[in-house]
Amino acid sequence: MIRGEPLLRRVRALSRLCSGKGDQHVRCVRTFMVTDAMNALRPFYLAVHPDFFGQHPTEREVNENSLKKLNYHLECLQRPGHRALQATQLTFYVRETAGNASVTQCANTSGFRAVSVTLQTQDLLSTVVNILKSCNLSTDHVQDSKHATDLPHQNRNIPLSRPIRWDKTYYAFTGFRDPEEELDCAHQLEPTLRLWLNKNESVALERLSVSQPLREDLKRLKTELCQQLEVTDIRWWKSWGVAHRCSHLHSLARFAQQNSTILHNIKGCTIIFAEHSGMNAAGQIMLGTVDVHHHWAKLLERLPTYHDLHSHLCLLEERISFLLGDIELIYNEDLQPAMMLEDYYRMLKTFHQSLVESRPLFHPRSLKGLQMILVKVSSAPILLKTGQLKVPITCDPTTLQWFILNHAQTARAYLRKEEELKTQQENLIQVCTERFWLKGLYKEQSVSSEQMVQSCKRLVEKHMELPRIHLCISYFYSVLQDGDLCIPWDWK
Repeated sequence: MIRGEPLLRRVRALSRLCSGKGDQHVRCVRTFMVTDAMNALRPFYLAVHPDFFGQHPTEREVNENSLKKLNYHLECLQRPGHRALQATQLTFYVRETAGNASVTQCANTSGFRAVSVTLQTQDLLSTVVNILKSCNLSTDHVQDSKHATDLPHQNRNIPLSRPIRWDKTYYAFTGFRDPEEELDCAHQLEPTLRLWLNKNESVALERLSVSQPLREDLKRLKTELCQQLEVTDIRWWKSWGVAHRCSHLHSLARFAQQNSTILHNIKGCTIIFAEHSGMNAAGQIMLGTVDVHHHWAKLLERLPTYHDLHSHLCLLEERISFLLGDIELIYNEDLQPAMMLEDYYRMLKTFHQSLVESRPLFHPRSLKGLQMILVKVSSAPILLKTGQLKVPITCDPTTLQWFILNHAQTARAYLRKEEELKTQQENLIQVCTERFWLKGLYKEQSVSSEQMVQSCKRLVEKHMELPRIHLCISYFYSVLQDGDLCIPWDWK
């Protein structure tokens, strides 16, 4: 026997397998990926897309928040070695179409219905099928892609890792709705600002007159409670209506009368009415609006412990800042609105430990003036348009060092621009308020300072006639229950 013969036989056998001449039962199995899930959920995304709910701000906000949680859930399922996720219940408002109009779950006369989706499966495919079935959408295309992964390589077509864009003739021939055309029609039907104001001004003024006594009561209650409790400010995490805010303050006033002995713990703090009670990463006291006074009392009793933990947190921030050339570590309420103090402290501790073990090389105070936001999600570090460096706590110190050095100059330019925009924004708000006799002018948190400046400049330049109301710069037209008028920042 020739010495190299066994090796030669193995090579020939391997070549036969690769060429398809070996065992016909050898399969090329492709894992169901996030991109496949996105493609399979395309009918679902078209049914719940927030752009179709421009005239329904409440339902639009619900869908936006639920979609964020859903996408995060899908990404977690894709990660190798992911832990079992807890069951999550999401609510979506689904547009009624020809394919799902037969279901009458929480039917709505506005052309959509509320659907509750429970995310409890631990794999992508089952999760996608569950979502589609909950919304009464077809799952045939998902089952086809599942069977395709089990077919021999020569008998199956691997789906493209991108959404299918059908030609216009496909919709003309089949009679199906073109989703892109529907979006274009929705944007084209958007009214001009002048016509919309003429149509809705009377409704806004009527609602404003009804809410005006409540607004005055809200202002009075807030001032009295701030003085009585000696707190810095009282705020709300969500944009609740004036009536709800008044009820929150009345509840706080009753609580203060019944628990005067523990109120000294909140002196100098900021109180925020939120969904859960606790202390957030910024050291602000969060009172859950659905919690009873007993939970508030237990929270205030533990405040000295929270204050100690917040002091340790500030010390940890200083140590991290020193290791990173005096870069300022900030907590962004918009990006992490519900981040609790304990969770944020654990994040800082993990990040600090990684820096100590593999210390990056920065000159002392070389990054002074820059700002960094730590996030828990696993992703690549990015530079925000507002100038902050958004860095995951799992970022490798070496990668972080090169990222900061490569983006430091651009980040400083963005920060200067953002400061200029905020100054312009304050000046334009004052100009618009005085010129149009507005009772108030503000923007949604998701609207950037640049968008706000552009919108206010156009209002001044076009000499628009606005009623004496509270005006909100948003992404869509709507009249709120208290009479506030919301207009898109890029109004026509």
